[in-house]
Amino acid sequence: MLLLLYDITNDRIRNKVADCCLDYGLERIQYSAFLGELSRTHREELMLRLKRIMGRHSGVIQSFNLCQSCWAVRTTLGKPLAMVTHFNQPIPPIELEEEQPNE
Repeated sequence: MLLLLYDITNDRIRNKVADCCLDYGLERIQYSAFLGELSRTHREELMLRLKRIMGRHSGVIQSFNLCQSCWAVRTTLGKPLAMVTHFNQPIPPIELEEEQPNE
């Protein structure tokens, strides 16, 4: 599984990066975060396309390869805008309990 994150200030470049991620079948999980299954060849191809799109513009794109067990133990705070499903099963966010002050 590929997790791709970016921080790009230029609207035109940011939109092109997002469109490219969608073209490769990645799912938007947050405004500047995409997730999906890609082969090694497609990951490399995607990163080359994104490098060309970025050119000399400022910003950063990061990609992370995640295994199923890494994804399953993630921590999510807040309520997601949409349920994200992967590995053929929905994965709800983990609700953390607030710490109780020591008396």
